[in-house]
Amino acid sequence: MNRDGSGLLFLLFFALLAAAVALPVLAVLISIRPTEVAAVFSSSFVRDAVRVSFFASLMATAAATVLGVPAGYAISRASRRVRLLALLLLALPLAFPPVASGVMLLSLLRGTPIPDSLLGVAAAEFFVAGSFVAIASAAAFSALDPIYADAARTLGASEWRIFLRIALPAALGNIGAGIAFTWLRALGEYGATSILAYHPSSLPVALYVTLSASGVRAALALCYGFVVLTVVVLALQWILRRSVVQ
Repeated sequence: MNRDGSGLLFLLFFALLAAAVALPVLAVLISIRPTEVAAVFSSSFVRDAVRVSFFASLMATAAATVLGVPAGYAISRASRRVRLLALLLLALPLAFPPVASGVMLLSLLRGTPIPDSLLGVAAAEFFVAGSFVAIASAAAFSALDPIYADAARTLGASEWRIFLRIALPAALGNIGAGIAFTWLRALGEYGATSILAYHPSSLPVALYVTLSASGVRAALALCYGFVVLTVVVLALQWILRRSVVQ
């Protein structure tokens, strides 16, 4: 044990942070019964919102993955200045207030069929959450030992082959974590979605409508569902990451 007691001090900091995060979640789980959760999720309005959120968030996450993983590889190989500028650009949507993101998207896409459509929900979720994959991928690729890629280049391997056969398998665990967090962020996006595509209602929009129409207890039931879904996704991501690393 550390003689000066600093180890206990660090544990105290962790305990305070963990309590700040866990207590609101625990309050939801103990304040509402699973039967009440089932009753709220059995309504057609909430079921439709679940379907909208599920498909839109998968669309947004798929687009973020297809674009973001190769982009992250390119960023990791760029010069320090270019890498910094690229990451700053990708971080912009993460820093904007979600409502501001929705207004910007609406100004761009007004007059097209995208607003108030499933594609509009996916577009709002992609704009707000899509950068996570590229940023996580850039960090994962940058952390790899370059010796294997350099050896492959001396043997004449193309950059695309190095990406697919060497870099991607080695970085897959951390990239998978970025994809999982992107999906969770897309699934929970409310601000930009409510501006660009209030209809069809996603699950966060349904949460706001339920709170306004039926009160806090019914809204807590939806929060309960969010907590369970988040725990399941994080557990699957942890299992996948362990299997890839091992």
